[in-house]
Amino acid sequence: MSNSVFHFFLLFLTLFLHLTIVFSWKKEEFRNCNQTPFCKKARSRKPGYCSLIANDISVVDGNVNAKLIPKTSDQDSKPLILTLSVYQDGILRLKIDEDPNLNPPKKRFEVPDVIVPEFETKKLWLQRVSTEVIGGDSEPSSVVYLGDGFEGVIRADPFEIFVREKGGKRILSLNSHGLFDFEQLRAKKEGDDWEENFRGHTDTRPYGPQSISFDVSFYESEFVYGIPEHATRLGLKPTRGPGIDHSEPYRLFNLDVFEFLHESPFGLYGSVPFMLAHGKSRGTSGFFWLNAAEMQIDVLGAGWDADSGISLPSDQARIDTLWMSEAGVVDAFFFVGPGPKDVVRQYTSVTGMPAMPQHFATAYHQCRWNYRDEEDVELVDSKFDEFDIPYDVLWLDIEHTDGKRYFTWDKVLFPNPEEMQKKLYAKGRHMVTIVDPHIKRDDSYYIHREATQKRYYVKDAKGNDYDGWCWPGSSSYLDMLSPEVRDWWVEKFSLQNYVGSTPSLYIWNDMNEPSVFNGPEVTMPRDALHYGGAEHRELHNAYGYYFHMATSNGLVKRSNGQDRPFVLSRAIFPGTQRFGAVWTGDNTADWDQLRVSVSMVLTLGLTGISFSGADVGGYFGNPEPELLVRWYQLGAYYPFFRAHAHQDTKRREPWLFGERNTEIMKDAIRMRYILLPYFYTLFREANTTGVPVMRPLWMEFPYDEATFSNDDAFMVGKSLLVQGIFTEKAKSVNVYMPGEQAWYDLRTGITYKGASSHKLEVLEESIPAFQRAGAIIPRKDRLRRSSTQMVNDPYTLVIALNSSKAAEGELYIDDGKSFEFEQGAYIHRRFVFSDGKLTSINIAPSASGRSRFLSNCIVERIILLGHSSGPKSALIKPANQKVDVELGPLWLRGSKGPLVLTIRRPNVRIADDWTIKIL
Repeated sequence: MSNSVFHFFLLFLTLFLHLTIVFSWKKEEFRNCNQTPFCKKARSRKPGYCSLIANDISVVDGNVNAKLIPKTSDQDSKPLILTLSVYQDGILRLKIDEDPNLNPPKKRFEVPDVIVPEFETKKLWLQRVSTEVIGGDSEPSSVVYLGDGFEGVIRADPFEIFVREKGGKRILSLNSHGLFDFEQLRAKKEGDDWEENFRGHTDTRPYGPQSISFDVSFYESEFVYGIPEHATRLGLKPTRGPGIDHSEPYRLFNLDVFEFLHESPFGLYGSVPFMLAHGKSRGTSGFFWLNAAEMQIDVLGAGWDADSGISLPSDQARIDTLWMSEAGVVDAFFFVGPGPKDVVRQYTSVTGMPAMPQHFATAYHQCRWNYRDEEDVELVDSKFDEFDIPYDVLWLDIEHTDGKRYFTWDKVLFPNPEEMQKKLYAKGRHMVTIVDPHIKRDDSYYIHREATQKRYYVKDAKGNDYDGWCWPGSSSYLDMLSPEVRDWWVEKFSLQNYVGSTPSLYIWNDMNEPSVFNGPEVTMPRDALHYGGAEHRELHNAYGYYFHMATSNGLVKRSNGQDRPFVLSRAIFPGTQRFGAVWTGDNTADWDQLRVSVSMVLTLGLTGISFSGADVGGYFGNPEPELLVRWYQLGAYYPFFRAHAHQDTKRREPWLFGERNTEIMKDAIRMRYILLPYFYTLFREANTTGVPVMRPLWMEFPYDEATFSNDDAFMVGKSLLVQGIFTEKAKSVNVYMPGEQAWYDLRTGITYKGASSHKLEVLEESIPAFQRAGAIIPRKDRLRRSSTQMVNDPYTLVIALNSSKAAEGELYIDDGKSFEFEQGAYIHRRFVFSDGKLTSINIAPSASGRSRFLSNCIVERIILLGHSSGPKSALIKPANQKVDVELGPLWLRGSKGPLVLTIRRPNVRIADDWTIKIL
C-alpha cells in the first residue's frame, strides 16, 4: 500500500469511527467519576477529613494572608498560602496555592486573561482584621468588613471561610464540612507510578496527582442553578444523598458530544464553574471558582451528612455542594447578592460584561452543513425574498473550504466568494464562514507552514508538535494560550490575508473544545504541553475561550477597530461573553431537546453569556413539521436565533413544509423582527449590567416560590413572558403568570390575572406570549428583507397599563455597528405613562465633548392596552399639536382579537423630549 493510500485509509477509518460516535453516542465513550481518580477519591472522603488550621493570620498589602498547616505533624504536607481580598460591591476573593518559597516542582497554573483589569481597581485596601471567638472554638476567628452589612470570616480551627450578614446569619461558606483537600505537586522518584489509562490512552501525569476539592454551602437557599454546560433542567437536582442511587456529579470538561442526552449531568462543550443559589427568605448568592482543569460538582441532597457529627447553624436551611478539580489553584469568589440581578452583576464585574452585538446579529440566521455552492446560496437567498421572509445572515460550514483548509475557498464550488458576499450585502445581509482550531498538516498550506516554522503548535508530552485527527485528517492545534500566537492569528483575518473575504463576512468557531477524533474522550491528551510549560489538563476548559478571543480580536483588527465583531463559539468558559455568541451544540430534532433548550439558554444567561441559543429544528434528525414550527415559534425569542441542520438531514428551509407551515414559520420570524428594538435595548442592558436578555421567571419575581423551578416559561427582559409548547399535538397548556399585576396576550391584547395559573387553548399559529402590565415595549411593524433595511423605519410603542393606569419602558439605539456607542454616540430614552400622559425622557449621559448619534426616526403609532375607549384626541407638546385617538388593530398584519385604543400618527421624533396627553 502506498504511503498516500495508507494515509487515506487512516483518514477514512478515523472519520468512520467518529461518525459511528456521531450516531450512536454512549456514555461509556466518556469517563465517569469512578474512572476519574481525583473524583472517585474526593467523593470517598467523609466530613471532617480536613485537618488544616489557619495560622499566622496577618494583613499584607491590603490582603489578609495566612498559612494553612496540618493540625498534626505530617512530613509530606507543606504549608499552603491563603490570601483573602475584598472588592467593592461585597465581593470576597479567596486564593490558596503552594508556597513558592518551598520550591515546588513547578508553578501551578493560574488562568490568565479572564478577570478584567478594571475589577482589580475595585479592590478595597484592608488595614486590619478584627477577631471574634465563634462558639466554643479554641482559637479566635478573623473578621473582615465586606460593606453593606456583610462580613467575611476566616475560622482558624477548624479551618473554614464564610460570608455572613454583619454579626448574624451565614450566606456562603467553604469547608464547613471539612472536605477540603489540596494535593501538592511532586517530583517523580524511582518507583512512582502515576500513569492513568482510559480506553487505550495513557496520561503520564509527570507531577503526580494534583487535585483540589472542597465543600461549599449556600444558606437559606431552596435551589441552586448555573455551572453550564449540561442538558438538564434549570434547577440542579441533587447528585448524592439518601435515595439517590448510581448518580454522577455535574461534569465540567469541554467535550465534543454528538446527539447529547437531555437530563444528563455529563459535560458538554463548555464549562463555567459559577453557581447561584436562591431562596425566598434570603435572596440570591453565588460562588465562582476560576479554574480551567476538569471539574466535577456534586449537589448534595438533604441528609447526606447525617452521620458526620459536624455541627452547623441549625436555624438555617442550606444546600451543600462538593467541588472537585483535577489541577490548578483555588481562586474563588463569593457573591452576596442579595438579589439575583445583583449576583449576576457581581460575577460579570469579575469576568466582564457581555459584548454589545452588531444589530444584524440579533436578527434571524440561516445555516446548514452545508450550502453546496454559490448557486445554492443564491437560490436560498432568493427564496427568502420570494416567500417574503426576512433574514440577515447566511452561513457556510466546512465544505466551503479547499480541503478543510480554513481561510480558503473551494475554487470549483465557490469561485467568486467576494461577489457572492457583496450580493448579499446589497440587500443588507451578511455571511458567516467557519474557522476551526485544527490546522491541516499539509506543507503546501500556508497556515500550517507558518505555524510549524514559528513553533506555534501545542506540543505532545515529548515536545513534538501534537498531531491529532479532525475533519482535515492529520491536524495540529495552535497554542492559543500564547499571546504571541494569538497576535499572529489576529492578522489572518485581514482582507489581504483572508483572500475572498469582505467586511460583511463574519466567523464561526466550531470544534474548539478542542475536538480531536482520535484523542482520549475525543479531545486532546491531558499531558500535552502549552505556552509556559502548562499541561493541557490545567487549561483544557479554557482552550476554546482563547481561540474565540483571538478570532474576535482578529475581526476588530480587520476593521481598524471600527467594526464590532461577530464570532460564534461552541466551547465556553468564564469571560466568553466578552467575545461573542454561543450556541448549545449538536442537539437533536425531538421534543425533549426543544424543552431542555430553554433551561440551557437560561443557565448560560445566568452565568453571563447572554447571547446564546439552540439550533432551531434540532441539528440531527428530521423534525416533523409540527416540531419544526414549534421550534421556530420558541427560537424567535432566543437571544441568538439560528436555524441549523446536519448534512445528512433533509433540507428544511421554511418554505419546504407546505403553505400553512410556511406562513406560521414566517410569522414567528417576523415576530422577532418586529421586536428587534426591544431585543436590542435588552442587549444594551446586558452590556452594561450583565443581566441576561432571556431570564428565568424568578429573576423578575424573586419572592414567588412558584417560579423557582419553572423553566417551561421564561422572561425576555422584564416585560415579556413566553411559554413554550413542548408536547406533540398539545390541546392546552397551563401558564403560570407571576406578580400581582395583569398580563396582556401579546397577539390579542386579552388580559389575564397575575399570581395565577391559566389553562389556555394551544393554538397552531403561535405559542403563548404576554406583555407585563406596567410595561412599554418598542416595536418596528414594517417588515423588510433584513434588519439593516429597517434602520429608518418608524416605531410603534405598545403601552400595557397596570392597575394604577401607569407604565414605563426604554429604547436604546445606536449605529448598530461601530464602537462609537462607547463614547456616548447613542440614544437612550425612557417612556413613562402616568396620569393620562406619555413622556419621553432622555437617560443618556450628556453629549458634551462626546460622540453623538442622531436619528430622524419617528413614532407612528402608540397603542394603549387597558385604557378606556372614551378619548378621541391627544395633545402633543411642545408642538401643541392635536392627533386622533381611535380604535385600531394591535398588529398591522393578521390582527386577531379586539381593536385597541391607538394614537395615530403622532409623528414625534424618537430622539426628542416630548409629552402626549390623552384628552
